[in-house]
Amino acid sequence: MEFATWLTFFAACWAISLSPGAGAVAAMSAGLNHGFRRGYFTTFGLVLGIWTQVLVVGVGLGALVAASSTAFQVVKWAGVAYLVWLGISQWRAPATPMVAQSDEGPTVTRRSMILRAWMINAVNPKGTVFLLAVVPQFMVLSHPLLPQYLIIAATLAFTDLVVMAGYTALAARVLGALKSPYHIRAMNRVFGTLFVVAGSLLALFKRAD
Repeated sequence: MEFATWLTFFAACWAISLSPGAGAVAAMSAGLNHGFRRGYFTTFGLVLGIWTQVLVVGVGLGALVAASSTAFQVVKWAGVAYLVWLGISQWRAPATPMVAQSDEGPTVTRRSMILRAWMINAVNPKGTVFLLAVVPQFMVLSHPLLPQYLIIAATLAFTDLVVMAGYTALAARVLGALKSPYHIRAMNRVFGTLFVVAGSLLALFKRAD
């Protein structure tokens, strides 16, 4: 991949990361509930989900999902169901104080936070179709493909690590203002609604013919 081509892709990655979506909602929710240092583990899961999508596209499964209506629908509705489930869970979450979790007896493990975030980005056919539409424009098919996929994966990861850090930190700064059960319940429902909206938008997403 030539440097000028990479710069264009790098700019596209910032636009992709900054655009609101399920990943941004997950990062902000983690920042509100766990503070920045602990909540940032969610971003690692989101990046792993992006890498999963790149791997899927790289081995050709993405082409199958894009070509097969049945495969696309199965992956699509699995993603919809998961996002809606996250939204309902957030709505029903207890109105406990949103303070940063300490290392003593955390109620949510870092591993579970990473796994949950990984599923948000990995089980998303829109991401697969998007990568199929965008990535080939920056690939040089006459050159070895593996190094190019590694550059693409690293670039996507870098921009997401930076952008999601901003989302997480922004949400974490609100922690001090959320002390009453009323405010906590309201924020839980706001983020729960955002997850459901993200799932609804995914349900409306259709393949380009």
